[in-house]
Amino acid sequence: MKNYIQFLFAFLAFNLACSSSEESADKESRFDEPFRPQYHFTPPSQWMNDPNGMVYYEGEYHLFYQHYPDSNVWGPMHWGHAVSEDLIHWEHLPIAIEPDSLGWIFSGSAVFDAENSSGLGTAENPPLVAIYTYHDPVGAEAERDDFQTQGIAYSTDKGRNWIKYEGNPVLGNPGIRDFRDPKVIWMEDKWIMSLAVKDRISFYSSSNLLDWKHESDFQPAWAAYGGVWECPDLFPLTTPSGEEKWVLLVSINPGGPNGGSATQYFVGDFDGKAFFTESSEVKWLDYGADNYAGVTWSNIPDEDGRRLFIGWMSNWTYANVVPTENWRSAKTLPREINLIEQEGDYLVISSPLKEVEKLRESSIKKEGIEWELDSELAELILFPDQGDFSLEIGNADGEKVVFEKKGDRVTFDRSKSGITDFSEAFSDIHSAPLNGLEIDELRLFLDRSSIEIFINDGELVMTEIVFPEFPYSQVKLTGFKGNSTLHALRGIW
Repeated sequence: MKNYIQFLFAFLAFNLACSSSEESADKESRFDEPFRPQYHFTPPSQWMNDPNGMVYYEGEYHLFYQHYPDSNVWGPMHWGHAVSEDLIHWEHLPIAIEPDSLGWIFSGSAVFDAENSSGLGTAENPPLVAIYTYHDPVGAEAERDDFQTQGIAYSTDKGRNWIKYEGNPVLGNPGIRDFRDPKVIWMEDKWIMSLAVKDRISFYSSSNLLDWKHESDFQPAWAAYGGVWECPDLFPLTTPSGEEKWVLLVSINPGGPNGGSATQYFVGDFDGKAFFTESSEVKWLDYGADNYAGVTWSNIPDEDGRRLFIGWMSNWTYANVVPTENWRSAKTLPREINLIEQEGDYLVISSPLKEVEKLRESSIKKEGIEWELDSELAELILFPDQGDFSLEIGNADGEKVVFEKKGDRVTFDRSKSGITDFSEAFSDIHSAPLNGLEIDELRLFLDRSSIEIFINDGELVMTEIVFPEFPYSQVKLTGFKGNSTLHALRGIW
């Protein structure tokens, strides 16, 4: 009997080891498919778009996202879920919120209801509350105008399980087809909701997250109106001189500066009821084609104090047809949002988080105008000389991208970047005005299928996806100083 028991334990241990080894090998192969980013967040499989419900709670950054678990193209939306302790390495968790009889689960936000104002938790264990849009596909198919409403769900176990509020929806539709993407914040003594309503942002207030009152609409005549407004975010920032200003992010599709999707922003004041701005100029958060629907984390501790942002790294013009199979779409690098003052105006800058430096595996100084990339995962720091410049990143097979400055504009050309034939628009040359900005530094992040370019630590940003059939391995410079730095980066999976 003793020998039998020893054999049984050995057999079980062997099978557990084999199972663990198989799971590890499966995960390794699953996150190593062609074009799969190695240090940007991606879903385990299938479709992903907007980031949702970003909230920090008890040492974890929660990232929810629009997810269709049954296909690699957009479909009935769920909230996928992941958590991180450093915003770089992510643990995938089960789907958080699934469709029900009220509809699919569209974009929204999440907050920590510290005072249990909703009554959905207890004083000893206040809840996390997710606020999202219900999209009724039957109503949409019937071409009704009231098929989008707002609902909530709550969690009292650190976001692992979510219970939908039995009184949903908490905000009905007044008869407007596009009525979605609630972003909720706490302001002094009440909750404020920013809601995308066709071609404006509507502000609502509530004392308990359950009952909402309409306060005002924001719809300046001079803003960008090429498409439907989506995914708003409202938050305060401190200027370099110590003044508090409010920033309103509004994503728009189509109508971006380089076609398709993009995010505009407004800087002004908010009094708890209405948003005001003295500006009359359209401003874009990112001039690349592939940073959309980005919003910021809530409940960041005061001792941190940063405004942390992440976006969806794609564009609705071609998101459903990019050449990936098991998974589709990635997130941008997490970024910090700040304000700078320039000639009496306020501009939003977005910079890679300092945590990104954890990815650096090795560093080397590069001299000259032509050199080899030591890794397909890389961070480049370059210093332009005075005047125009050209930066070419490519491989021996002729696939390449070109980033150039000519006069008062910069351009990004991915027409020969690799696979481009899935969309005619993908090969378009993208450009951004400098408006007199002097470029002192370029910081570029290369992953398997993306390039993120930060000028002067985020004064101008361009985010672009690419699909080279072979890794980029060569850099050619014109108009740069010879003191570049190459950081080889490690993957997160």
